[in-house]
Amino acid sequence: MARQRTPEGPPPPPAVQRLRLRYAKRGRLRFSSSRDFSRALERALRRAGVPMAFSAGFHPHPLISYANAAPTGTASEAEYFEIRVTERVDPDALREALDEALPEGLDVIEVVEAGPGALADRLEASEWRLVLCGVERLEVEQAVATYLATERAEATRTFKTGPRTFDTREAVRSFAVTGVDDDGCAILRMVVRHTTPSVRPDDILTALHAVTGLAPPIPPRVTRLAQGPLLDADDAVADPLATDKDAAGSGQVTREPREPVRGS
Repeated sequence: MARQRTPEGPPPPPAVQRLRLRYAKRGRLRFSSSRDFSRALERALRRAGVPMAFSAGFHPHPLISYANAAPTGTASEAEYFEIRVTERVDPDALREALDEALPEGLDVIEVVEAGPGALADRLEASEWRLVLCGVERLEVEQAVATYLATERAEATRTFKTGPRTFDTREAVRSFAVTGVDDDGCAILRMVVRHTTPSVRPDDILTALHAVTGLAPPIPPRVTRLAQGPLLDADDAVADPLATDKDAAGSGQVTREPREPVRGS
């Protein structure tokens, strides 16, 4: 019977601290994929000298957990991941060092020490901002009203297992035109509950077109403004790191998000 191979050398140092980070994906970096970000992050962690904890085995990898990334091409003010480190670090210093090491447009907004519970369990819904150009505000308002009055609005998307048709309407908790920008483009806000399969803004626009015929001639600019616990009373999205901040007291640092750059 063959002996089971075991990695040579001592096991990696244990993790002593878990940190949760919120970052933004802005400007041209909205076109970066999840894989692009993971590569950039690992380089930035090394450059910033973060004492990362690693997995055991023949192919150790840094202990990083990603949570519900926005689709490629979508800007975001509320992306999250979690890391584990082998030495205790100051969240403020970590935010500054990592923000400096990442490319401009991938901006670390907030770092907190992780409290009990899983971060992914708190990400129940997202708030999105969509800018539609080439259509009148009134036309968009009428289309949104028709969509909200519809019991079912389907979209089809291709998954690894093939095309799948699913309902988008049930996941949409709020949907409204909130104004126009300087170019006369309609601004929409929506709160969407996270479901399986996930309902993305492009799915909702596809269903909106199927239900109402609305077809903006220019691809919309989409930004995720927030994701976190869903507040059923007012269909709003709460801060997923609030519990961690309460537990950590003054052990967190926040940099207020900027307005999305023009064109994002």
